Amino acid sequence: MQRRDLLVRPDVLILDDFAMRQLGASQADDLYELVSERQGRSLIITSNRAPSDWYPLFPNPVVAESLLDRLINTSHQVIMNGPSYRPNKRPKNPTDKTK
Repeated sequence: MQRRDLLVRPDVLILDDFAMRQLGASQADDLYELVSERQGRSLIITSNRAPSDWYPLFPNPVVAESLLDRLINTSHQVIMNGPSYRPNKRPKNPTDKTK
């Protein structure tokens, strides 16, 4: 069984930290096929970027438009604004004298 087949089967699939970096052509094609095959099933995507910033991360603008149209225009979006909790969770540097 291929990895993509394993990702198509769950009732809910979560893509965490989506669009962290640019995708290669084969990665974008695989993602397009995964989303297409999961149509009608729940998909949760988290990202630190706005959906409008996702387009340049795809090497083929046609694939980007088709994929992101499916993801963005047929979704419910929850946009959370506010400070990040991550700076408070960073390990302290033992040589840092500032508090």
